[in-house]
Amino acid sequence: MTNGISAYRTGTLAGGASLLGTHRVLRNTYALLGLTLLFSAVVASLSTALALPAPGLLLTLGGFFGLFFLTAKLANSGWGLLSVFGLTGFMGYTLGPIINRTLAMQDGGMIVAMALGGTAVIFFSLSAWVLATKRDFSFMGGFLFVGMVVAFLAGLGAMFFQVPGLALAVSAVVVLLMAGMILYETSNIIHGGETNYIMATVSLYVSIYNLFTSLLSLLGMGGNDE
Repeated sequence: MTNGISAYRTGTLAGGASLLGTHRVLRNTYALLGLTLLFSAVVASLSTALALPAPGLLLTLGGFFGLFFLTAKLANSGWGLLSVFGLTGFMGYTLGPIINRTLAMQDGGMIVAMALGGTAVIFFSLSAWVLATKRDFSFMGGFLFVGMVVAFLAGLGAMFFQVPGLALAVSAVVVLLMAGMILYETSNIIHGGETNYIMATVSLYVSIYNLFTSLLSLLGMGGNDE
């Protein structure tokens, strides 16, 4: 039985590796995602070290959606690469104040490390599962869209009305939604629903960003309750 389990694991991992090696869009997406995450991490580190001020809600939303739509418009040209680095660099800058606020908490460094580790484990585990099983998660698209709209509106409500319990619930829901988005987008690439690696990169990057910030929020609120 142990040999059977080992053979199954070896087979699924080999299948995922084979798919990654032969699927051009998937391969290009992961290459660009790695570069954008590295660039975003460098910008976030500088923003944290320099204690740059938070851009505020309106500027954050305006910057994100403006650069997102610009990237979508340029996605089929070489300028799309420049735009995606502009978007991920901007989002990296917005992480600086969030990380500094967390570091100011008791055990803040531990919270940041746990959020980073949790994000990595969730992303790699879910991605490996989809690559190995090749399951189709396209049916989740409508549910995820509605869920993100509801979570966004609830998040605004928690921010303006200062409801800690609601903020905690929203963060937990966003973690689940972003896990679903990773499954959905990876499956979408594999099954040909997404053929543009720039837009696939943006989708996965945004999922990872929101997953990390939501885990920071959850762990930070948990630490404050102790």
